[in-house]
Amino acid sequence: MKILGIDPGTATLGWGVINAEGGRLEAVAYGHISTSKDLPLAARLKEIATDLETLLEIHQPEEAAVEELFFFNNQKTAMAVGQARGAILLTLERFGIRIAEYTPLEIKQALTNYGRADKLQVQTMVKALLKLKTIPKPDDAADALAIAVCHSNRRRMENIRNSK
Repeated sequence: MKILGIDPGTATLGWGVINAEGGRLEAVAYGHISTSKDLPLAARLKEIATDLETLLEIHQPEEAAVEELFFFNNQKTAMAVGQARGAILLTLERFGIRIAEYTPLEIKQALTNYGRADKLQVQTMVKALLKLKTIPKPDDAADALAIAVCHSNRRRMENIRNSK
């Protein structure tokens, strides 16, 4: 199962693709999509959608996992990230990819068994679980891989439950 994890953002969107076979996980590719703050929001959203389409064509994931909006101190940032999520979800839906959404708490629990784990703890687990030499950079890419791993873990648990 090829899974695409997405950490949404307007300025920087993290993405990571993993292969999940049984309990084995492998990082296929990861990176980020950046947009210029000098562009109008609509142009930034178009760039996100276009770049995501290219990623989908290259990697052809079967499923995608996207981080849900949780809490932002800055309302303007929350609105922009929400709009980026809309462009992401629409693009994934247009490609017929099954979408799952997870909160930061669910992602942290899935990787560290502790919902209040800090960023470094999550990134260290991503590195260990995917047998990477270094923690992926930028942080958004590491977060996207964590989201993909979270989804893989959730799918495996559901399969175990459903087979009983």
